[in-house]
Amino acid sequence: MITVVGSLKGGSGKSTLAFNLGVWLELADLSVALIDADPQATLSDVVEVRSEEGFKPRLKVSGAEALVEDLASLADEVLIDVGTADMQAMGKALSLADRVVMPVPPSQADVWSAQRFLKLVNDSVSGQAPEIVCFINRGDTHRSVRETDEAAAALISLPGVRFLKARLAQRTVYRRSFSEGLAVFELERRGKGARELLSLCATLYPQVVSPS
Repeated sequence: MITVVGSLKGGSGKSTLAFNLGVWLELADLSVALIDADPQATLSDVVEVRSEEGFKPRLKVSGAEALVEDLASLADEVLIDVGTADMQAMGKALSLADRVVMPVPPSQADVWSAQRFLKLVNDSVSGQAPEIVCFINRGDTHRSVRETDEAAAALISLPGVRFLKARLAQRTVYRRSFSEGLAVFELERRGKGARELLSLCATLYPQVVSPS
């Protein structure tokens, strides 16, 4: 399956998700092709850190030049991180995608951005449209803050989108995992962040036997 992790806003958590999914899938004994089609190269940076530290499984990442028609033959699962700094690469990735996963932080601006991204996806695909799924990323951890639930309600109402109940909260472990080249569930196996992320992985890949 070719999965594009994308949105129109920077800082939505695209690269963090792609990296963690890549590690999780490799631990499940699947071959994974990571493609960093975002000129910011955040995904490439964290893969380089992981390689330098010698952590296993090792990940390999390619650039936008790997966006070719026979992309699905490269690995069991293909994960593409895209950004708005290269709209040509984003359009190519979307045209190849079987699925688009959109992390959405809980703010009105991000909900509006999600709506615009949906239009971009539809405009980029001439044949069969990819499945589009979204979830709340960087959600509030305090019950008294209602913005996360309000954003979720808005996303549920978007046409043509499958909203996932699994959500990731705003936690420092995600930043730490990036700086250390480790997936969240490798860094804190029993932490709340690990439980959230593993739940999301299982939701996105229900056919995969969990490596945890």
